[in-house]
Amino acid sequence: MQQQQFYSCSCYCTDNLFLQDYKLHVRFGSEEQFRTDYHSILRSLGCSTELQFSNVLQTIHAEIERRRNLEADSAERKAAIKEKYRPLHQHVYCLQESYLTPEFLQIVKYCQSDGATQEGLMKLIHSEAAPRVYRFPIFTKNFCRDLIEELEHFEESDAPKGRPNTMNNYGILLNELGFDEGLITPLRERYLRPLSALLYPDCGGQWLDSHKAFVVKYAMNEDLDLSYHYDNAEVTLNVSLGKDFTEGNLYFGDMKEVPLSETECAEVEHRVTEAVLHRGQQMHGALPISSGLRWNLIIWMRASRHRNRLCPMCGRTPRLQPSRGHGDGFTAGAGDADGWSCALT
Repeated sequence: MQQQQFYSCSCYCTDNLFLQDYKLHVRFGSEEQFRTDYHSILRSLGCSTELQFSNVLQTIHAEIERRRNLEADSAERKAAIKEKYRPLHQHVYCLQESYLTPEFLQIVKYCQSDGATQEGLMKLIHSEAAPRVYRFPIFTKNFCRDLIEELEHFEESDAPKGRPNTMNNYGILLNELGFDEGLITPLRERYLRPLSALLYPDCGGQWLDSHKAFVVKYAMNEDLDLSYHYDNAEVTLNVSLGKDFTEGNLYFGDMKEVPLSETECAEVEHRVTEAVLHRGQQMHGALPISSGLRWNLIIWMRASRHRNRLCPMCGRTPRLQPSRGHGDGFTAGAGDADGWSCALT
């Protein structure tokens, strides 16, 4: 079977740029547009001098340049890792059912059965106070322990490392480390897609055909929390792998189109070995941990048949550019998404 060609939208280099110092997502088309759109709000957030504004522009230009070179840099890191790095736990790179909890296997078995319904599924998973956010046990403690040991072994190596995204400073891109083919792809295809098909049919849950997977780390004197944001995904899986930590709950608002002033956020407890599943375009964040260290596995799952009609990041018809690997999950020549659109409720 010929491998599917995925694409990115050209807005990737200009939209949803995160300014860490001001906790603000921005779009940069030109300096004139940026000043018009953001000068006032940046002043209200403490960017009050021309020097500070100039520093913001330098940060933006550096991030745009990083994004332009991202695929080439990532491919270079992946090749270097393959050559230099020797895994500690080779077995964690290939999914086995023994890594999954009996409760999760029961959930997936139900989703794959004839006559499975969302109502029946609700009896097997925990529905959170936040709308359409669900929690369930997924991995065994032994697998989480071995995976963390592998990640920390890689952290301590001299192999090159890339940031998982613009908001998390500490973490690992799993495709660069070699986890995609044996672990993440079968997890998405065999186990997560049947579940998402029942829970999120209006968001393309049955058409999940690509992903971006990474781990993030929260620790004292490093990243403690995560600002309010939405994901470049149709459906997101967030698993707390461990270790020992206190506080640091997730919190969820409404979909990205709803202003924060009109949103009531709800907290969701993050328990080790358990997964939280939600719509990628739902606004969310992570409260600070107060002690310890936490590793999280994040999988942004994408459905090209859904996103080909409308880029979830810029809100426009996607302007495609070829990508290596999964890109941002767009495909060419498949513009009809059979009427799927993500509900705002």
